[in-house]
Amino acid sequence: MALMEISIVPLGTTKTSLSLYVAGVIKVVQESGLDFELSDMGTIVQGEADELLKLAARMHDSVFQHDVKRVYTVIKLDDRRDKET
Repeated sequence: MALMEISIVPLGTTKTSLSLYVAGVIKVVQESGLDFELSDMGTIVQGEADELLKLAARMHDSVFQHDVKRVYTVIKLDDRRDKET
């Protein structure tokens, strides 16, 4: 089992509020059915590494649906395989 922490930042928006983008990204995470936790600096999701990376791509792409031209995404992945979780 792996943990992913992801932060997604739309660049070049005309408003200071990011709630529209955050809501869209969270919807993608909820639809995945994976366990997740929101924090002030990002979202932590638990799952298999391959499914987490696919989810990260969907989360990243979801921001472009709001006429954003550039998105900055930071992903941290902790994939421990030496013991069962």
